[in-house]
Amino acid sequence: MLELSCKILLCYLLGSIVGSLALGRLRGVDIRKLGSGNAGATNALRTQGIAFALAVFFIDIGKGVLAATVVPGLDLTALGMPPQVDRLWLAIVCATAVVVGHVYPAWHGFRGGKGAATLAGVLIGLKPEALPPVLAVWLLVVVLSGFVGLATLCAVAAFPGYLVLTRQGASPLLTFGIAMFVLVLYTHRGNVVRMLRGTEHRTKRFWLPRTR
Repeated sequence: MLELSCKILLCYLLGSIVGSLALGRLRGVDIRKLGSGNAGATNALRTQGIAFALAVFFIDIGKGVLAATVVPGLDLTALGMPPQVDRLWLAIVCATAVVVGHVYPAWHGFRGGKGAATLAGVLIGLKPEALPPVLAVWLLVVVLSGFVGLATLCAVAAFPGYLVLTRQGASPLLTFGIAMFVLVLYTHRGNVVRMLRGTEHRTKRFWLPRTR
């Protein structure tokens, strides 16, 4: 189990490199003290501009892809860690660790983002064919509601839904998908409360029913 422990730790530390906070240090800002207070790409866009937000987005997605594809395949035999874990389960555990690292980053006082972009990167690595329907759900909900948080929750829920509809309900990925939905629901609890109170911010760029 040494291989498993080593790769979990590696992915957690990788996840702890939160794009907005790492780049924010170079710029001398902490976006957790700006805008919505979230350390994600959406708040980065609102407070720092599109170039900064795109850089954040690619960092957070990239580490998810690496954790789901590269890290599980690392050969640690020379270090006395021969492969002992099923490769699919290892990829899923590594994917979970990188998302948890993003939400609770060791490098940033355990106050990170909400996990959505990193989870998208993980999805690219684990099940790339599920990405188009998941993104379609996200875009549809944003267009109809204007709520980015709601769109994110629906998109994350769409992944296990996709697995069930495509008769992959017995896959370990379903367990992962449900667990990630619970985590993302928890990280978006503030958004849910604000939506129920009617105080949640709506993005006007994509929301079709907006008041003109």
